[in-house]
Amino acid sequence: MNDWRPPPPSVAEVVVIVVHAADRCAHGDASAAAECAATLTAGRLAEMPTVVERGVDMVALEAMTQCWRLGWQPIDLWQFARRRLSSTSVDYLVDLLAADVRRYADATVAPAWRAQLRALGAEVRWGNDRPHLGQWAARNRLSLADAVAIAVELLGLYQYLPAMNELIPPPGSSQVGGAETNGGGRAPSEVDPKVLAKVRALLAKAESTEFAEEAEAFFAKAQELMSRYSLERAMLMEDTTPGVPGGRRIWLDAPYVPAKSLLVHKVAAANRARTVFHEAFGFVTVLGDEVDLEIVEMLTTSLLVHASQSMVAAGRHVDQYGQSRTKSFRQSFLVSYATRIGERLTEAAGAACSTVASELGNGNLLPVLAARSRAVDELFESLFPSLTSRTFSVSNAAGWGAGRVAADLAVLDTHRAVTG
Repeated sequence: MNDWRPPPPSVAEVVVIVVHAADRCAHGDASAAAECAATLTAGRLAEMPTVVERGVDMVALEAMTQCWRLGWQPIDLWQFARRRLSSTSVDYLVDLLAADVRRYADATVAPAWRAQLRALGAEVRWGNDRPHLGQWAARNRLSLADAVAIAVELLGLYQYLPAMNELIPPPGSSQVGGAETNGGGRAPSEVDPKVLAKVRALLAKAESTEFAEEAEAFFAKAQELMSRYSLERAMLMEDTTPGVPGGRRIWLDAPYVPAKSLLVHKVAAANRARTVFHEAFGFVTVLGDEVDLEIVEMLTTSLLVHASQSMVAAGRHVDQYGQSRTKSFRQSFLVSYATRIGERLTEAAGAACSTVASELGNGNLLPVLAARSRAVDELFESLFPSLTSRTFSVSNAAGWGAGRVAADLAVLDTHRAVTG
């Protein structure tokens, strides 16, 4: 009597099936994820869910490793996914990021990397008695088939990502050394969290108030705090650890992404930072000193909220024939707003620099800032040796005028005091 039975399914078989399905997803096959899920939860595999879960976990973690090799960061993957997939898929990604970092020794994970994971809420919420996928599915009340389909769809999204510049060494890198790092793998001092907390609180108040004068005062105080801190720290670090530029990516939400990128550029230019707009993905790379990068990111985020609120408050617009002019109005509004904000920030930065230099009683500040600007330029040229310039056209005079008025309302006088 022949009692031969086929060998049980292996994790390797599951890996092959998942990789093939993810590749199909990446090439636009809308049925690939569901078909893969059906295959992995039927027949012999239906009786061995742990094998399926382990195989999917292996492919998913290897995908993370590949993303890090290409220069992507946790925030980048999250931003990329949330624009294209469901909230459940994004939740799975956050869990996956937490699972990924567990594989590395603490000393080989940059603090900036961990900060991104904290910001995303990437925490281990599962035990070690079972593969991650099954526990994530149970926590979200999903069948294993649903979980597999979600995982495959996410993996397909990341299958053919382009390479980007490495701004933070990935986990496991020998460059980390347990210290905060930047694009060059070196270690500048951290920004004082107390200063950042004060600035964030002021900007939150500026965004939430309905009164223009209050918003002016909060923006002004935030600018004053960060400008003074940046300049004073520049002098302090000149005598201890020379400043080394780093980089960040600021992702922008549609619509009007090109116009919003201009605002990032103007804010960065006023703070000795340089930018590159990656239009295909909708983000801006900003290069500069760590404190200046904080200024750019926080001010840009807050000013975008202020600009959007003012733009929407201006209402919809039509021409004399009743045709909508809202799109051209808002595009022109944002370009004008960014241009005017850039002018005013440049003026404010110059005033702050003069004041701090006078208070320090020496002529060393300007050479230090010039040296930092040269360092930023050198990093910029090394990361982006070949670029093209972009111009912005304005076709709506009303939008341009309204944007300039809105920018003037966001007073950034660095000598303005806040009471109460």
